[in-house]
Amino acid sequence: MYELKLKSSYVPAQSDIDQNNISIGELLREIARQRPKAEALVEITQDGNQGRCWTYAELLSDAERLANALITRFVPGERVVVWSPNNPEWVLMEYACALSGLVMVTANPAFQAQELAYVLKQSGAVGLFQVENFRGNPMGKIGNDVAANVEKIREVTDLESGALFAEGPNQLVLPTVSPNDAAMIQYTSGTTGFPKGAVLSHLGLVNNARYYARRCGTTPGTTWANIMPMFHTAGCGMITLGCLQAGCRMLLFSFFDPDNVLDKLEMYNANIVLGVPTMVIALVDKQEALPRDLSALNLVNCGGSTVAPELVRRVRSIMGTGFSTVYGQTENCPVITLHHINDNIDDICNTAGQPVSQTEVSIRSVDNNQTVDIGIVGEICTRGPSVMLGYNDNPKATSETIDAKGWLHTGDLGQMDARGYVTITGRVKEMIIRGGENHFPKEIENCLLEHPDVAEVAVVGLPDEKWGEVIGAFIRSKKPIDKATLHAHCRANISPQKTPNVWVRVDHFPLTGSGKIQKFKLKEDYITGKYPII
Repeated sequence: MYELKLKSSYVPAQSDIDQNNISIGELLREIARQRPKAEALVEITQDGNQGRCWTYAELLSDAERLANALITRFVPGERVVVWSPNNPEWVLMEYACALSGLVMVTANPAFQAQELAYVLKQSGAVGLFQVENFRGNPMGKIGNDVAANVEKIREVTDLESGALFAEGPNQLVLPTVSPNDAAMIQYTSGTTGFPKGAVLSHLGLVNNARYYARRCGTTPGTTWANIMPMFHTAGCGMITLGCLQAGCRMLLFSFFDPDNVLDKLEMYNANIVLGVPTMVIALVDKQEALPRDLSALNLVNCGGSTVAPELVRRVRSIMGTGFSTVYGQTENCPVITLHHINDNIDDICNTAGQPVSQTEVSIRSVDNNQTVDIGIVGEICTRGPSVMLGYNDNPKATSETIDAKGWLHTGDLGQMDARGYVTITGRVKEMIIRGGENHFPKEIENCLLEHPDVAEVAVVGLPDEKWGEVIGAFIRSKKPIDKATLHAHCRANISPQKTPNVWVRVDHFPLTGSGKIQKFKLKEDYITGKYPII
């Protein structure tokens, strides 16, 4: 924990860990020199078995071989889209693009034609790397059909074919890549609709993963289970590059099956796993039903959505391990705040931790962009090496998100205590204004999550002629909801005016590719009459 005694809601950059001014490719070379024989990557296949393995020397060798092939087909600075589920070729492409100076554009393997076409066109990509299919999605057919109608695309390659390493007509050599160069374009998850392409630098991705992994206690002896999608900064940034920092072993899961993950955590004596709440809930439920030996597991890290205090307690009790919450945003590569391993249960349940190293965080007024007093709700803003270079081909959105002083405005509302611990209270655009009074969804969601009947909840502002907006609670539960019981629970724990006016039971939530609830979609579907009111 940083020993801070703040007088306003601003944490200056903490220098407990140095900034590493290095590109992703050069970092791989450095670690391969230091730990050539250390196991780097273990594939866990779709059937739940161990697949291929690489040491760091082997990983560098294959990445350089692929980079040398790519540089004969593309020019440094060009963009290529990787459209694939988790597999070792994804990892090789990440490192090979970094070594060859190409900008990798990530795409969700669940995309359909319209979504893929948008990413290909908006990014200005010249190449598409894909697989034939995944979970019934005919990706090969979709990709070939879409690419045929995108003028700039000149190559479509099956990641799992020999064409991946084919040589082209160029006679270029691998370039010198600057840490400040663009490494990736990742599209925002779309919690508010239209996605934007965040351009992320080598410097930002390397250092954000460095600070995150150190806070999680990663060492050369760590085994980290990577169950997160590689198309998101959690999978390819936080975990993949976090493991690289320490030169440790990463188990890469092709897809998430909780029983298989628990089996492998036991088999490989895995030490760390990161998941969104829905994943962690599934792991806890399966571990409770069929206990495995998880004595080696030191940490379950969770982020991407509301984390219920009850979930924290269940993980600690049933899985017998530490728990920490991470808060971040794609535009910051992505981690902003994170708990320390030795934080107490109250801080873990009620806050999102302290800022990571070398990262300024300020809670700023949404009215005048000034730092607010301790305990006052405002917009969470951050500044440091992890901030994106900007939104691809969208200077207007960039200037609206990164102000003239370099502050990245997250769009999230929160408050800070005198120790620098941040509590998330909602989204600026999701703040509910009922009769002129501001309400923060996160506070109401946390209250409802304390009730045993509530598995997941999303609180949303719904239009109302009299009040402007009223509070709607969309709840997933294992049994029918008793509205009166939940109403009484809220009245007993939060102010009366914060109690939801509309109660809706849902079987599942509309989610982004990274597992965040699309509240705008809940609102749209409610207005169109999709959901019956309890």
